[in-house]
Amino acid sequence: MINKQDILLCSITNFTKFGSKRFTLDDLALELGISKKTIYQYFNGKEALVAESLSYLLDNYVEEIEAIQEREDLDAIEKIITIYKRGFEYLKHFKPAFLFGIKKYYPKADGVFTAFSDRLVNTIIYTLLVKAQQQQIIKPRVDVALVAKLYMLRADNVAFKDDNLFKTYSLSTVLNHLIIYNLRGITVSGYSNAFFE
Repeated sequence: MINKQDILLCSITNFTKFGSKRFTLDDLALELGISKKTIYQYFNGKEALVAESLSYLLDNYVEEIEAIQEREDLDAIEKIITIYKRGFEYLKHFKPAFLFGIKKYYPKADGVFTAFSDRLVNTIIYTLLVKAQQQQIIKPRVDVALVAKLYMLRADNVAFKDDNLFKTYSLSTVLNHLIIYNLRGITVSGYSNAFFE
């Protein structure tokens, strides 16, 4: 029997692949072999489904981020790189139409994504940058709040445009050029890690 989690998983898989507007509730019902009435037992409309399915995906990523933050074998810089590496693995599968669709048609879902992005940049990444600077890994004159904001702006441009870089370059190439090389530039001389080699 199909449950709410099955619907969420199928929904987010198809929304990110085809776009939140293009993949309809009829398509979802057909793919799951259920009626639209069953979908409405769990969700009061498509906007609620889009928002909850995006939350479902982002919650999974947040669990991974939390696990990365707790790793004692990584310093703050390595944690940032690992978080972005995993994030890029998620984003690589997002079609630009998905986020365009939520911005244009589904304000609740857009709010979910905006809140997540804000938390990632202004809390998680910023905190790790501050920690790295306190540990004297990042040069003291670097404005870590600005660095955090610039990373997310760049990631947004990479992942969510029609001509996003994942279509042309491998994930590791994008990670190196967007994250690793930039972090290398703000770290003190003599600092190194396995990603920098």
